Amino acid sequence: MSIAADNAASNYVRPEGPLCLSGPLARPEPGQLPLRGDLAHIALAGTHLAAHYVIPTLAKISEKDVTLKLAPVADGEDHCVLEAGSAVEVLDIAGDWVWLCSGAEGPAGYCLTSDLA
Repeated sequence: MSIAADNAASNYVRPEGPLCLSGPLARPEPGQLPLRGDLAHIALAGTHLAAHYVIPTLAKISEKDVTLKLAPVADGEDHCVLEAGSAVEVLDIAGDWVWLCSGAEGPAGYCLTSDLA
C-alpha cells in the first residue's frame, strides 16, 4: 500500500476560535459520515463531537472495486462499494484494516490495506 505523501489538509479549512455544539443532532446512520466515537474527520469538528479529529491522508482504491465494511472484520456487514481507482481519505489504520471515507460527507467504512493502490 502506498499513501500519497500529501494529505488532504489543503482541501479543508481547520476550525478557528472556540467550537461550540449547540443542541442535539440526529445520530447519522453507521457509515454515513466519517464519524466514530473516538475519531472523526477534521471537517466535522464544528458540528459533531468526537474524542479526536483526524486530518486525512489521500490514497486510491486499487485495480478492483472494494466493498466497504461497517466493522473491521471479514464477516462484517457490507456497507457500500467504491470503484477501482477512486480517490479516498484514510483516517485510521489498525493491523490489516483501514478506516477511510470518500470525503467529509461520507460514505465511510473499512477495507483491507491490500485494497489500496
